[in-house]
Parts: sequence; structure tokens; C-alpha cells
Amino acid sequence: MLRRHARAFVLLLGALVVLNACAARTVDIEGTYPSPNIPPLPLTLGVYYSEALQNFVYTERSDAGKDEYLVNSGSSHMELFNTVLPAMFQQVVVLDDPAMANERGVDAVFIPNIDEFQLGMPQKTRLDSYEVWIKYNMRMTAPDGDYIADWVMTAYGKTGQETFGSAEGGINDAAVAALRDLASNFSISFTSVPDVRDWLQPRLQ
Repeated sequence: MLRRHARAFVLLLGALVVLNACAARTVDIEGTYPSPNIPPLPLTLGVYYSEALQNFVYTERSDAGKDEYLVNSGSSHMELFNTVLPAMFQQVVVLDDPAMANERGVDAVFIPNIDEFQLGMPQKTRLDSYEVWIKYNMRMTAPDGDYIADWVMTAYGKTGQETFGSAEGGINDAAVAALRDLASNFSISFTSVPDVRDWLQPRLQ
């Protein structure tokens, strides 16, 4: 009887080890993002984070199609914009719903979204680095929802494999580097987006 129980325990333990080995590893992106040192525009900007952005998860799969890594970056994207936008505008209001824009007295509503997320792993790319590439769709609307601007931005981050003892660390730092790349390019290029520039011109005179 004892031998039977011991055998069952060993089989159960083996099954748990196999399940754990097959389970995808979760990477919650964590980092810090610098605030740009630029004169703020004398406007109140509403920002709306869609559920898709807030809960964004990228799934990296093996060549066999099995989930290997789940990369959660939604909260980091919100943290980035919550750092960058207040440096760019006199006031920033986070909206739970774009329909609240008029009653909150904002001049425009900014809605960032992630269109694509790509992850380069050393064992797949044969390069000695982790890479993250993200494509964004940026939108701005008037408080009543009318079109102001719609443009695409990309961000890229890379970190050397030798820097990290784990794949999770490499993925995290490559993603943080991509987000910092976005922060820098967004703050510098924002007023140069043609439709944004046309909208800003009469408001800054």
C-alpha cells in the first residue's frame, strides 16, 4: 500500500514538473521614464487609455506554436504617457471615457494604441541581443470627437544578451528601451505632425 502511494506521489510530482516547464513565463515590464525638458503647450489635454492598451499582453510562441512568454506592458505604457504628457501640456486630464471630454473642459483628446509588438529572442534571431519593436497608432480628436490627427509611430529597443542572467530580464530591458525611445521621439516630433501643427497654429497665436 505504501509503495502504491509513493508511486502515485512520484507520478503526480512528475506531472507538476512537466506542467510547470510547459507553462508560459510572464514578464511584467517595469522601468522608469524621463520627463522631457520642454516648454509646455498652454492647453489642457485629455488622454484616454483604451482597455486594449491598459491590458496589452504580447504572447511569444515557440516554433512549435506553444506559448513561451507573456509580456505585459499596458501599465508601463500608461506610466510613460503619464510622465511625458504633463511635461508637454499645461494640464493633462485622464478620461475614463472620451465622451467626458466636453464636461472636463479639455482642448483635445489624445488616444494612443498599440498596433504591433515584435520580440526578437537571441535563440531565434541568432543575434546576441534581445530586441523589441512596437508600432503605435496615435489619435487626437476634438472634445466632440471630431478628427484632429491620426499618425503612426514606431519604437525600438535593444539590450545585450550578456547583460542578463535570464530571458525575462533581457525582455524587460529591451521593452523599457523601446518605451524610452517612444518617449523621446513623441515629445520631439509631436508639434511637427502636419495635422497637429495645423490644429495648434491658431491656438498658439
